[in-house]
Amino acid sequence: MPALEMPSSGWIAFAVAQALAMLLLAPLATGFSRVVRAKIHSRKGPGILQDYRDINKLFRRQSVAPANSGAIFRVMPWVLVITMLLVGMALPTVTAFSPFPISGDVITDIYLLAIFRFFFSLAGIDSNSMFAGMGSSRELTLGVLVEPIFMLSILVMALIVGSTDLGIISQGMQTQEWQRPLTIVLAGIACAFAVFVEMGKLPFDSAEAEQELQEGPVTEYSGSALAMVKLGLGLKQLVVAQLFLAIFIPWGKAASLDMVSLIPAVIILLLKLFVVFLLAAWLENSMARVRFLNMLRTVFPVTAIAVLALVFFILGW
Repeated sequence: MPALEMPSSGWIAFAVAQALAMLLLAPLATGFSRVVRAKIHSRKGPGILQDYRDINKLFRRQSVAPANSGAIFRVMPWVLVITMLLVGMALPTVTAFSPFPISGDVITDIYLLAIFRFFFSLAGIDSNSMFAGMGSSRELTLGVLVEPIFMLSILVMALIVGSTDLGIISQGMQTQEWQRPLTIVLAGIACAFAVFVEMGKLPFDSAEAEQELQEGPVTEYSGSALAMVKLGLGLKQLVVAQLFLAIFIPWGKAASLDMVSLIPAVIILLLKLFVVFLLAAWLENSMARVRFLNMLRTVFPVTAIAVLALVFFILGW
């Protein structure tokens, strides 16, 4: 399906189903990460379905907002879920082309991810909570440092293929020979680091212990609003992981919407996600929490790698 062509009703239905499937699988992905963490720590821990039970329990409870909070605080959970669903609809994770190319442009998706972080941080400030404000400041600082790496690594791939459409980038990586191997490897390393940070893994996670930042901007949320926030954060983990897979590991996709092609593609995608979340959980639990100022120093070498990828692209390497 060409990038500028209006998708048919079948492709739109598939895009919606794909996004809803991601939403349903988000608690499973976060639950899997918790299980791996428990195993690495040699403890029993919660079951893999515990996040489903937690979210169901929260949806049945009343949502209470601070008396001096504003409209941003109330709409933020919906913004998180809607922005990630729009990106999820456009990702060419199962099919060779983007099922919803209207939102499948790299620049559009980067803006949607930026809107996610903007509202997530602004809601903490809007709650007028000291702990939430501290968490928002931390989140914005991470965004300033990590988003350039994320954008630069993806845009380098767009320059290689000659298009900012995710479907065309994915297909180009799948069908064309790697003529710039050093550029692609460096861009992949930088993007993998940015995805790890965007997934909220240690030491870049929102602190949960009571002596730390009380989960940052989520401090004042409760009930159904907190359930929506947890869904949005889990959905973001799935979306950014699949964005990385769609660009840098695009093989094993269906060429059409028939079941014969889709079933193997879905199985291959699930295996890829299993490996990504397993590696992310292993890396997360192989390092200790560090001071926030020290943690920022790890970002600058990866920024240099992303810039080096652009330099190698210009040199034709």
